[in-house]
Amino acid sequence: MHALFFMATIPNVVTTTPASLTPLLRRATAMALRVQLVLAVAVVMPALGVAAGGATLGVNYGQVADNLPPPQAAALLLRALNATKVKLYDADARVLSAFAGSGADFTVGLPDRLVPRLATDPSAAAAWVRANILPHIPATSITAVTVGNEVLTGNDSTMLRSLLPAMQSLHAALAACNLTSRVAITTAHSLAVLSSSFPPSSAAFRRELLPYMTPLLAFLAKTNSPFLINAYPYFAYKGDPDHVDLNYVLFEANAGVGDPATGLHYDNMLHAQVDAVRAAICKANYGKPVEIRVSETGWPSQGDDDEAGATPENAARYNGNLMRLVAQGKGTPAAPGEALQVYVFALFNEDMKPGPASERHYGLFKPDGTPAYDVGVKSPTMGGSWKGRGNGTSGGGGGLVVAEGPGGADGAGQGTGFYTVSAAANKVKRWRCWESLFATVVLVMASGLCWS
Repeated sequence: MHALFFMATIPNVVTTTPASLTPLLRRATAMALRVQLVLAVAVVMPALGVAAGGATLGVNYGQVADNLPPPQAAALLLRALNATKVKLYDADARVLSAFAGSGADFTVGLPDRLVPRLATDPSAAAAWVRANILPHIPATSITAVTVGNEVLTGNDSTMLRSLLPAMQSLHAALAACNLTSRVAITTAHSLAVLSSSFPPSSAAFRRELLPYMTPLLAFLAKTNSPFLINAYPYFAYKGDPDHVDLNYVLFEANAGVGDPATGLHYDNMLHAQVDAVRAAICKANYGKPVEIRVSETGWPSQGDDDEAGATPENAARYNGNLMRLVAQGKGTPAAPGEALQVYVFALFNEDMKPGPASERHYGLFKPDGTPAYDVGVKSPTMGGSWKGRGNGTSGGGGGLVVAEGPGGADGAGQGTGFYTVSAAANKVKRWRCWESLFATVVLVMASGLCWS
């Protein structure tokens, strides 16, 4: 696992720029002031580590808001969560640049509005890759592109016809850059692609979607790309709170439910939903199996009066239990040996999202960086404002520790393999440095083909 949230500190930077300095030096000094952050490592509960089975926590980083902090601050919050995978709904250059060298794996999004154009114009796909992927790799790890969002459950027939051709065009554009082994092309679906979902073994895709879904599955299998599903047990509880067991949807102790056809037992709804998708994929009879990832799931901490269960307490239980489940590397009952990759929705409350109040309260954090509720994670301690105007000190030691090293943050005890940067200790502990350097050189050589 490549895991690093690397921040730099420039000690004793002056707060005024002498007139004798060259313009270039003035700009460098100003940039140093902007990036100087004074912080302490976030305290993370032990359960939020890397899963033994290989899965790590992913977080959706939405930005439908007018009050969010800059990407540099988001990096600190993601580090506090031990999140090493980030999903965007676009390819925001500010975010991708801010995470350069972080080691976080990014999934970026191609907006719905571009899907029809890329489906009919391969040169548009190549231009999109040149503008949105190549400028950022290998410094920022981009591992997947989602083409549209929940396209197959929309009512635009042009979009339905365009989805797979657009995905194929993007894949060809990446192939021209020798990047198909690095960047997967996929798309996210809602559970509404299913005609039924319980018991899981009875699930199937909606009949009218099969002409689109079957060749799409074949593409995913051929290109070794994951099938993404947006799964929200909250919606099931909200729709029928009198008959849906709250503990069952919150990963709490409960009697669970059984699938009579398979004999499998489910103690939480999310796993049942994922296995329903698995059964539907098998019934589509398209060929090789594909990995299933949960591209969105979460629980709102607030809602309208008619939105049952939207409380901070329930949100904390859902996401806290989900994080522990991911950290344990557990698979679903139908695939217990396959660690389930999950992306929590979302990093921030987003105040400009339309719809009911719950839509604006899925965030793990408020825009000011404080937790929306307690999932056992403390916000990073910062000096100054979100703009990073610190004073160059951290308590009395003057050190900046941004991640745990092989022996923990202090060099002793259990660690996570992260870098440690400490101005006080004046040393950098590197983890698998040469492997990362070699991968960087290979990617630069490969991506250079597209610039010529």
